[in-house]
Formats: sequence, C-alpha cells, structure tokens
Amino acid sequence: MNKKYLFPIKLISIALITSAIFLEIYNIYYTLNHREILTNLSKIFWLERFALISHFVEAIIAAYLASFKNQQPLKYGVYTFFVGTVGLLELLSWEDKVNS
Repeated sequence: MNKKYLFPIKLISIALITSAIFLEIYNIYYTLNHREILTNLSKIFWLERFALISHFVEAIIAAYLASFKNQQPLKYGVYTFFVGTVGLLELLSWEDKVNS
C-alpha cells in the first residue's frame, strides 16, 4: 500500500459514507411523510445503498478478524465502515507486521 494515498482516500471515504447516511435519512423522512422525492435522485439512492451495504459487510468482516488479532472488534468495525477497504487492508498488513 502506498501510504501517501491512504489519507486522502480515507477522508474522501468518510465524507462520502457520511453523506450517504444523511441521504438515506432524507429519503426515509420524505417517504414517511408522504412527500415526493425528485425522480432524478433514484439512481443516486441505489448507489448510496450499495456503498452503505458494502461498507457494512466490510465492517463485519473487519470486526470478526480484529477479534482474532487482539484488537477491539467494535472500534475496528466502525473504523472500517467509514474508511472501507482501506481498513481491511490495514488490518491485514498489521497482521503481516506482527508475524514478521
């Protein structure tokens, strides 16, 4: 992993996932209040849902792996949820450093 790219990727990922969460809250609020949502946003909603589900699955995997690596599973799961695959890669590279 090239370390100089990790920090910007993490920042962008955190911003996008946080935006996706707020977009989903917006969607739920408008649906519950029987308000019409712009039809142009439907593709964006599907994209953000895919991203949220993908990051959630990665968080579950990271929490599971972290429990075997003497890391705090909840902390690592939340971290990986927001940064995505980078969190998993860091966990796996941490394993390589410990085994060396």
